[in-house]
Parts: sequence; structure tokens; C-alpha cells
Amino acid sequence: MEHKRYAAGDTVMYAAQGVCRVQGVEEKTFAGSRAEYYILQPVYAPQSTVYVPVDNAALTDKMRRLLSAEEVLRLIRSMPEESSAWVEDDGARKEAYREILAHGDHRELIRAVKAVYRRRQELQEKGRKLHAADERFFKEAEKMLYDEFALVLNLRPEEVLPFILDQIRQEDRRKAEEGSGTR
Repeated sequence: MEHKRYAAGDTVMYAAQGVCRVQGVEEKTFAGSRAEYYILQPVYAPQSTVYVPVDNAALTDKMRRLLSAEEVLRLIRSMPEESSAWVEDDGARKEAYREILAHGDHRELIRAVKAVYRRRQELQEKGRKLHAADERFFKEAEKMLYDEFALVLNLRPEEVLPFILDQIRQEDRRKAEEGSGTR
């Protein structure tokens, strides 16, 4: 696999840590071993610092560049078409959540968030609640998406959901106008 190189000032997504700025690359000694590390500062938790060994592919593969604004907008517009399926088996569902959060694939995050959201709605109609593990996953997955979208689109994280809903409404109107020939 090709080794990606990041530099000071780059903004990346790092697994469940979320959106981080690369502060630099430094040699550090941890547990008696000297190595080069990316020094990451989570954008929404600036008091934290994350050290990622440059030569550890398993960890550096969890780092990726952020989407562009156009890519985020395309992803938002595609949300209604994304399929979602609830995994009935608790163990299999938790394993799927772990994998989705570890890889941070946008489409997988969206599908899973949609599935959990729909399940939550079904349970609420019956006067029941989601399992705590499902609720935790939902919040973590939503945060991963919203934090990246917020930074890329120059929004505050709490503005992302209203923005997404507005974009989907606009896309629905555009499709309806195309379908009726009123454009």
C-alpha cells in the first residue's frame, strides 16, 4: 500500500478521534522505543494531542484527508438514496459498528446512522428505547460525519443537521421540478 505523507498544517480525519490538524512530525520516545510520530490536535478537542507512529501502517491507514466541499454536498444529496438495514443480532451489529467507526467510510456511516435512526423511531412508536450501545454508536457516527462536514462547509457542528435537511429538501424540489418539466 502506498504510504501517505502528511505535513504540518494538513487537516485530516483520524478514526474516532475525528477531525485533526497535523501539528508536525517529530521523533519521540515512547516505551523505550524511538520513532517518528505525526502530532495531531483534534479540532473540536484542542486540549488533546494524538501521536501516530509514521511507520505504523495500521494506524496511519486510519488517517485520511478531508472531503472537499463539493464532495460533502454530493454525499448529502445522495443520502436519501442510501440503503440502510438493521442488523438484528446484537453481537454482529456491535462488530459492524466497530468496523464502521474504525474505517470511517462516509457511506457506511450514513447507512448505519439511517438504520439506527429508523430503529429508534420504530421503538419510540412502541414506547421503547434503543439499547445504550446503539445510542452510543449513533452519537459517535453522527459526530464523525458532522464534525467533518462542519469544518469543510464552514459551519458549526450544531448547524450541520439543519443544513443537511435543507439541502435534501432543495434536491427533492429540484427533482420534482425536473419531473414535472417546470424548469
